[in-house]
Amino acid sequence: MIRGRLHLNGNGMNSVLLTMWPDNSQTQELLAQARLGDVDAVNGLLDRHRDALRRMVSLRMDRAMQQRVDASDIVQDTLMEANRRLREYLADPRMPFHLWLRHIARDRLIDAHRRHRAAARRSVDREQPLVAAGYLDQSTMDLAAQLCDRELTPAAAATRHEMERRFQAAIERLDEHDREVILLRHFEQLSNLETAQVLGLTEPAAGMRYLRAVRRLRAMLNEAPTDDDRASS
Repeated sequence: MIRGRLHLNGNGMNSVLLTMWPDNSQTQELLAQARLGDVDAVNGLLDRHRDALRRMVSLRMDRAMQQRVDASDIVQDTLMEANRRLREYLADPRMPFHLWLRHIARDRLIDAHRRHRAAARRSVDREQPLVAAGYLDQSTMDLAAQLCDRELTPAAAATRHEMERRFQAAIERLDEHDREVILLRHFEQLSNLETAQVLGLTEPAAGMRYLRAVRRLRAMLNEAPTDDDRASS
């Protein structure tokens, strides 16, 4: 089941945002059964998060990495480790289950980058997360359309290709903190509370960081295209 969630966009308007993570009430039921030793519940619990984890991992893999590593392999490693550590989590669940899973997945992804990019110009610790082009879906384009000033950028509003290109470029130009909160709130579709837990912030601080990032993203999208932008389109 896909959950609906109220989302505050950059214009201060509420809209319904669909989240990629499985329904929490069903997850809690499976967790309760897993505590009783139900093996089928454990398998179901892990399997129902597979697609969301794959989206999260694919989103975080840089372009060079995508050519050599399949996101499904990292997801499988994540689920195997989660299965090994599940009893530990059940005894002391300090965060929601899906955030615990994404934490493991993020560690596995960092390990994979370190193995495969040891000779790269920049270390993985400095590598900035980019948005995989394959995940510029309709919800992404809706956000881009909300942030673009149609009077200033008629070409971007007129064609999906142009809007995709400009949105991708703007996301990559954001600094690390701004880009991270956009990825968490929009692409990973976490709530403000969940985002705060991931970033180690208070809810108000996480909300303010997101709003500032959205404002900066809007400003970049509404900049007049440069000659280089026109040449590359």
